[in-house]
Amino acid sequence: MYRVEIKMFFYHMEFKPSELILNPDGSIFHLKLFPGQIADTIILVGDPNRVKIVSAFFDSIEVQSSNREFVTHTGIYKNKRITAMSSGIGTDNIDIVLNELDALVNIDLEKRVLNTKRRSLNLIRIGTTGGLQSGVPINSLILSRYAAGFDTVLNFYADRNKVADLDMEKAFKEHTGWDTCLPDPYFIRSSDELFELFPDDLHSGITISAPGFYGPQGRKIRLQPLDPGLNDKLESFQYKGLKIMNYEMESSALFGLSQLLGHQAVTLCTMIANRTSLEFTDDYKASVNKLIKFTLEHIC
Repeated sequence: MYRVEIKMFFYHMEFKPSELILNPDGSIFHLKLFPGQIADTIILVGDPNRVKIVSAFFDSIEVQSSNREFVTHTGIYKNKRITAMSSGIGTDNIDIVLNELDALVNIDLEKRVLNTKRRSLNLIRIGTTGGLQSGVPINSLILSRYAAGFDTVLNFYADRNKVADLDMEKAFKEHTGWDTCLPDPYFIRSSDELFELFPDDLHSGITISAPGFYGPQGRKIRLQPLDPGLNDKLESFQYKGLKIMNYEMESSALFGLSQLLGHQAVTLCTMIANRTSLEFTDDYKASVNKLIKFTLEHIC
């Protein structure tokens, strides 16, 4: 009886204007979209210019929207409705994108209350990445089994520990001698359902989501990283047969918030640089196009 009363109260609770922010036309604040303008399957990219590259493969496009770094194209590819959307760089942007996507499908924006039926989205992030294992060739595709967050986004949410692999976190901190000046890392598993859409011969493992491109990924130009040997420690870390494969900047918050909100998420990246062998791809555009085609074929 107690649970029923709480559930009914929650569904009828009104989300206040300062918390659920809408534009004057009623669209969600940052994404500037209305319910119905996104598909159940969403391809997320960082670069806004990459959205039109993805949607160029669509058979038709029904929605085109742009606001700040958030560009959205929804259309049809091989009889499947798909949305291509840019998040911009970083887990702070993913925090905006995930919460607003969830609001679009699970909240009545006019009444400001939860919908009685919950909708789950399939979120496939594709992007470029820097590899951390010397034996992985340039332009390889890396499928993320786990994402490790060096950012702090998920640490601000209740139930963080319910979706994080705390044993992996402990093993990682012990292996690296994790400095207390750094935020607590968290490890989140990708969606089993989406992970299994892709071939099992892909390179897969743990993906690091860094909160920056230079120091947080061990790059040194004029400033010295806090732990100059961190990348060597990352390369040598193993947990239950999984190695740390690569760096990027979004997947940890994507996986974590998706689990908390009831959505499915996975990341597939093309490795354009190898941070261990110090190599860089000689054909960036071809590598990205290959990734897009590969992803579309397997999700459809």
